[in-house]
Formats: sequence, C-alpha cells, structure tokens
Amino acid sequence: MKLIPKPQEGEFAPYAIMYVDQVPDDGQVLANLETNFEVMRSYVLELPQDRLDQPHAPGEWTVKDILMHVIDNERIFAYRILRLGRGDETPLAGYDQTAYVPNANANARTLEDILDEYKSVRDATMTLLKSLDDTAIMREGNVSGFPVTVRGMIYIIAGHELHHLESIKRNYG
Repeated sequence: MKLIPKPQEGEFAPYAIMYVDQVPDDGQVLANLETNFEVMRSYVLELPQDRLDQPHAPGEWTVKDILMHVIDNERIFAYRILRLGRGDETPLAGYDQTAYVPNANANARTLEDILDEYKSVRDATMTLLKSLDDTAIMREGNVSGFPVTVRGMIYIIAGHELHHLESIKRNYG
C-alpha cells in the first residue's frame, strides 16, 4: 500500500496536532485506516449493550454517539480531501460537531446498523484515498481559515479515530 509520510506543522490546523500525533510516523496511514476500523469494530462489539447507549457521565456522549461522530467527521474530511485533491481552491468552512451528534439519533439505532454505515464510509474513503496521486496528496487549501494539505487531512481522519477509540476504552471499557 502507498506510503504517505507524516505531515508537518502548517499542513493542518493547530488543534489537530492532537490527532496527527496519534498516528505512527511510519507512512502507513492507509494501512492504519484499514486496521483501525477493525480494531474499533471488534472493541465495541465486545461492550455490553448497556454501555453502548448510556453516557459514562451526565452530558457526555454515548459510545453510539461517538461512533456516529467519527463517521460524520470522516465523511466531512473525505469531502474536503476530494475538493482539495481535485484542485478546488475554494476556502472551506468548518462545521459544528455539537449540532451533528444530537441530530444523528445514534442511540435509536442498533450497533450493527451503525457499524454497517461506518464500514461503508470507510470503504468509500479508502477508495478515494487510494485514487490520489502524490501531487493530489500534497495539494494545499484552506479549511476554517487554516492552511491544510490533503496529507494533513488524511492523518487527521486516522488520528481522530484513534483518539476516540482511546476515549471509549478509557470511559466505557
């Protein structure tokens, strides 16, 4: 699988360093994305049902909420990658994650349904990422007022997922 070196500061918004730092510095981000989905899936399938749709503390997200947040975030970042990767230089807006979670209705869905959607989104993301050549991967743009590269956003998808996997393990495992 194609190696994509880790992005440098300036290729992603400053807040995203917490996600980029989660990803190993081996260039295997595409392989990691394939593996990480399976790790997340296996982990949440082992959790008791009552841990899936009850928050660990008042005001916090449930496991199902977290999964839908990861899915929504990946969709948004894949769209941004598509735009930049195809050479669209239009500055892109941010999004309000706090509006998405309550409107996703994750806790009314089965875990299997959510995982099916997660797999579909990941498969689509992987197809897009594998289609990008080296020039597209290094294309630059502007998201939420910050300079970014496609490479930076690929690493954010991977690191964001790892961040939330660790959160689930810490709070629900």
